[in-house]
This record gives sequence, C-alpha cells and structure tokens, in this order.
Amino acid sequence: MKAALQVMPKAGVLPVLSAVGLSVATFYRQQRGPQLVKPRPRPPSALSPAEETTALALLHSERFADKAPAEVVATLVGEGQYVCSERTMYRLLEKHGEVKERRAQLRHPAYKKPELVATAANQVWSWDITKLKTHAKWTYLYLYVVLDIFSRYVVGWMLADHENGTHAERLMRETFERQGIKPGQLVVHADRGQPMRSKRLSQLLADLDVTRSHSRPHVSDDNPYSESQFKTLKYHPSFPERFGGHEDGRAFCREFFPWYNDEHHHGALAYLTPQQVHFGHADEALQRRHGTMLAAYARHPTRFIGGPPQLPTLPRAVYINPPRTANDDRDASLSPVEVSSRPGEAAQAATGGLAQ
Repeated sequence: MKAALQVMPKAGVLPVLSAVGLSVATFYRQQRGPQLVKPRPRPPSALSPAEETTALALLHSERFADKAPAEVVATLVGEGQYVCSERTMYRLLEKHGEVKERRAQLRHPAYKKPELVATAANQVWSWDITKLKTHAKWTYLYLYVVLDIFSRYVVGWMLADHENGTHAERLMRETFERQGIKPGQLVVHADRGQPMRSKRLSQLLADLDVTRSHSRPHVSDDNPYSESQFKTLKYHPSFPERFGGHEDGRAFCREFFPWYNDEHHHGALAYLTPQQVHFGHADEALQRRHGTMLAAYARHPTRFIGGPPQLPTLPRAVYINPPRTANDDRDASLSPVEVSSRPGEAAQAATGGLAQ
C-alpha cells in the first residue's frame, strides 16, 4: 500500500486502486482510520431501573410465566394497570437472555459453492433430469442427460417413466464403459435430487473412484450447462408440446441427440460441433475454417473491416463457478458459460473477422 500511495499523485487514484484490486470506498475508509462511536444516549421515555425490576417481576410471576407479553399487557390493562408496552417487555426479556424459540428448529448447513474446472474432455460431467409432458394429465416422461462440460457433448441419455437411483446407476455405468473412464479421472456434477444422491449411484461412483459434486439447494446457476442444454432441447423446432408416449419420446431423442452432438454448431465452442471438440478434431476444423476465411480475405480484403481474419481459438478452461480474482472482477461476475466464451467473442472468432 505504501508503494501505491507513492505513485498515486502521478498515476491517479482510480488506476492504482484498479491495479491492486481495492475499491475506492475501502481505500478512503482506511485512510480515515477508526472512527469513535458515540454512546447512544438514554431515551427520556426509557424505564427506570426500578420500573424494569417491576416489569420483570410480573413476567416471572406464576400468573404470567407461561404467557406472551401481548397477553400480559392485555390482561394488566384490562385490570386498570399499565406497566410498559409489549415491545419493551420483549426488550427486557431479550436483555436478560430469556427470549428464544421454544420448539426445535431445523438448521440448514452452510453448503459450499462448487468450483470445478475442465481443461479437456472427460474431466467434468454434468447431468440432470427433465420432465417431458405427455397427453395424459399429470403423466410425464423423465429424460436423463449426461453432458461433458468442456465439449458440451452428450455422452449419455436415458428416457424413463419415472426417476430413481436404479436408472441413474445403470445410465452412469454404461456411459463410463462407453467413454472408457479410468479411476480418478472424472468429476460428476449434479443437483441434489433423490436419484443424484441415491445409495446405488453413490456406491458406483465410489467403486470407480469418480468424484461427486453437488449444487447448492435451489441454486440453478450451480448446474448451468445441463440447464442450458435442456433449453436447447425444448426450443428445438421439432420439440412437440406433448409426447404420445414412451416410444414417441425415444423416437424424438434418437433424432435430436445425434443432431446436437454432430451437427449443432455451439456458440461457446467457436461454432464447432460438440463431437469435433470431444474427440479432438477441433484444431483441424479451425485450421480448415481459417484457410477458407483467408482465401475470402484475399479475394475481397475491403469487406473485412477488422483486417485479416484471425485463427479462432477454443476456451482453455471451462468453469462451474469460476474463482473470483481481484484483477478480474468483470469476468468473475459473468456466468460460467460467458467466462468460457463470451457470445460476442465466440461469434467473431468463428468467422475470423467482421465481413460486410
């Protein structure tokens, strides 16, 4: 801080504070030093010590020991006696540690925010279950989807008539075998639904040395990739309002997921397909696309306002709740999808420049 104070006259306060990651308010508060807090004066309407003793004695008496202050005040006023207000009685009881919840209350634990990072495929998977409406009222199909967050590739899916741990365990086991997952390689992230925390699935993950991760309760942002994939699913033009049954749902999924993995160009992947990124074909595809853009630039350079096209790149890391840093407040405030690849940057990178 001493070095920062020395350069402030020349560099300015705001640039120096931005460089060290300190807010303006905190800086000036530290410069002022500790402030003396004046003691609160005793209100003229406050009870005297003798009156406080009288009020406590009434509250402790056998007659009023099990009654609420509101009941005590109403009873005394009805008898022509006013000692103090209901709020003052509560204040006196709280002052002497006599106010508390009589019943056992549920105390929710402090859930830790999950912070995960993937730098390659098959390092972190995210999975969730969504309901699909059918023509029968209150009857749904349950779609299980497992997604690789780095490549956005759907590594496994299952359609069932209900959700339980048995289906989840079967889906995970088959997906691990198909993807060749090795012990200690993978983190599986999900919310805190019953199938996600089932004993069968927990035992499978423990046996295969797969790390479990769970969202905080009622925090959908902790599982953004699965939520985003479900939106893509339900906003697809072929997604029906309702399904005719299990076979109808399976027929839709058999068409949708190959399209999503092999044909859908993802905005967060420099508009590559999840299949290209997942199986290591991204560099080849980007080089081929870059060659096409350079050829177009050579034919009409004036149409590219930003100059020669640049080689698009993929995000080096994809996060679930990226760690906040002092020098990157703006990026840390974005969602994980935005951090991995901001939509504007991805669009420009995909085309290699702005063309008219």
